[in-house]
Amino acid sequence: AEPETNQSSVTEFILLGFSFSPKTTPLFFSAFLTTYLLIILGNGLIIILISLDSHLHTPMYFFIVTLSTLDLGYATTTMPQMLAHLASQKKTISFASCVAQMYIFLVLGVTESWLFAIMSIDRYVAICHPLRYKVIMSPWLCRVMVLFCGLWGVVSALVYTVFAMRLPYCGPNKINHFFCEVPAVLKLACADTSVNDQVDFILGFSVILVPLFLILVIYINIFIAILRIRSAQGRLKAFSTCASHITVVTVFCVPAMVMYMKPGSEASPEEDKKLALFYNVISAFLNPIIYSLRNKDVKRAFLKVMGWRRAPE
Repeated sequence: AEPETNQSSVTEFILLGFSFSPKTTPLFFSAFLTTYLLIILGNGLIIILISLDSHLHTPMYFFIVTLSTLDLGYATTTMPQMLAHLASQKKTISFASCVAQMYIFLVLGVTESWLFAIMSIDRYVAICHPLRYKVIMSPWLCRVMVLFCGLWGVVSALVYTVFAMRLPYCGPNKINHFFCEVPAVLKLACADTSVNDQVDFILGFSVILVPLFLILVIYINIFIAILRIRSAQGRLKAFSTCASHITVVTVFCVPAMVMYMKPGSEASPEEDKKLALFYNVISAFLNPIIYSLRNKDVKRAFLKVMGWRRAPE
């Protein structure tokens, strides 16, 4: 055995993943693989269609492309490894890979959380100030807003990861989760994690609760504006756009808030795995369907790209 040079004697972790019976494992493997392929197909299709169709080069679709890109990265950070572990007996992950997975996952997750707040600002300007929409939501401002989300993600994820991995991990090394996520890894630390609980709560406040509060305030204003729209058709169209956004935010933010803002002592591994599936897999799977594939503009772009119908200019 190698001499221990520091307290962190754990060089690799074992991800226990989902405890399926041998008979049902192939079924779940097929279901997860199909879901992952559909995530790639759905989000990839949206990125390609919006990039190819100049009619869709608007702020709303710029944010949707960003969301789809984040979802692709988000699912790819965890799902291929989960599938590999379901298919084989080897379920280990090195300490360095675990840290990298934790960090990348958090960067993308925090960025997406703030992106939702920015998308609600976009909807507010479109519905409440339609005539000034293009002037206010300039390409420059949209890029600055997305850059802000990314920087917030990079910094917050760094704080989360550094606080989690500075603790000693001297064994056991079995993580009861399907990927390296902060709350699951913290349970293996050979030290008091109460400081981490406080850091997680404060950061959870800034990366989940603040964007959610912003979204809530903006949507109250949007609904007041919608009620003032005279035509029923206009009201319905405005509400339909907002309903998509609210659904996506709920599927992503609510499970993430429960996961990251409760104390570690109250965490149940089985519940945590189901919650993580929601904001990691189900959210990435539903976003293209909810946001774009039911959208007339995107359908028109699809038909145009496929050459099935000449779209009206």
